[in-house]
Amino acid sequence: MRLADRMSMVEESATIGITSIASKLRREGKDVISFGVGEPDFKTPERIIKAAEDALHNGETHYTPSAGIPELREAVAEKLRLENGLDVAAENILVAPGAKHLIFEACMSILNPGDEVLQFTPTWVTYDACVSVAGAKTVWVKRNMGEKIDEDALKEAVSKRTRMIMLDSPNNPAGYVLGQDELRFIRDIAVDNDLIAISDEIYEKIVYDANHISIGSMDDMLDRTITVNGFSKTYAMTGWRLGYAAAPKDIFGAMMKLHQHTVTCATSFAQYGGLVALKGPQDNVMSLVKEFRTRRDMIVKGLNDIGFDCMMPDGAFYVFPDVGQLGFNGSALSEKLLNETYVIVTPGIAFGPGCENRVRISYANSRERIAEGIKRIEKALNK
Repeated sequence: MRLADRMSMVEESATIGITSIASKLRREGKDVISFGVGEPDFKTPERIIKAAEDALHNGETHYTPSAGIPELREAVAEKLRLENGLDVAAENILVAPGAKHLIFEACMSILNPGDEVLQFTPTWVTYDACVSVAGAKTVWVKRNMGEKIDEDALKEAVSKRTRMIMLDSPNNPAGYVLGQDELRFIRDIAVDNDLIAISDEIYEKIVYDANHISIGSMDDMLDRTITVNGFSKTYAMTGWRLGYAAAPKDIFGAMMKLHQHTVTCATSFAQYGGLVALKGPQDNVMSLVKEFRTRRDMIVKGLNDIGFDCMMPDGAFYVFPDVGQLGFNGSALSEKLLNETYVIVTPGIAFGPGCENRVRISYANSRERIAEGIKRIEKALNK
């Protein structure tokens, strides 16, 4: 069967594919330790679950306004004003079934075939897929752990075709957090070249030794920034599929058209859970971050003790070690660990050029399973 040409430009999601492999092996009875999954292993807080249950019993099981229920849009706008310094109104907030779909809508709304998008490698696998489906092209700029953005390289990457710059901070997979000086430089590049910025801030609350800054809060950036966030990571709500974006008026209108013709609206009762997540106490967030910090320290030490070159991330819940000195590239090590130990990690090549010798390891797993996973990895390396 003949498929659309655009589909040849898109690979299967490596992270979703890894999750499928883990599920298949578990169904076969294998004792799998998955370091590939990008979701917290905690239960959604009870108050959020109860809010969704109450909404179901109260008959909130029908279509909502396409952009989201007014109460949630107001709560998101208030959150962004108070916590992120973004002077946005509720009418510029779009609620969707997941932040991922909002990034897709933004790319489809802004990019034309032949446009270019600046991205920092390593970065999340889905960004380039969204750019490609829109007919545009990613221009890669390196930003490694322990380093800062190469300002000369970023300047040289801009061309007459550049339309957008895409950011994720805290970063997936490397866990770095963009500092104020770096964001100021990106701001200058965007303003001087009339670029739109997409800022994916889904991990903003999961930070340890850094401060999260929203680029949209910087001078002259609010009207050229789409700020994307959601509930999946902070509130352990991945399966709820609930995200939101703040966008300038014209871009919001274009995204809204796509929204209406694709997903219609986010799930009604999930939105009421999201409302309580934002408006209620945030104790669970502090507990989640505290536990992730402990796991981060544990996995970095454990991996370095067995010969990895693993730097300490400042945010999110991933490490992105270089495994070249172990005699493997990332794909070869991932295959070895899967076949010999049922430990699943994600090959670094999925996260952009220059990452061939790396693997992404998620520490969204219990301390006991992290310890067991490190033992299995060490055993495989010593064979």
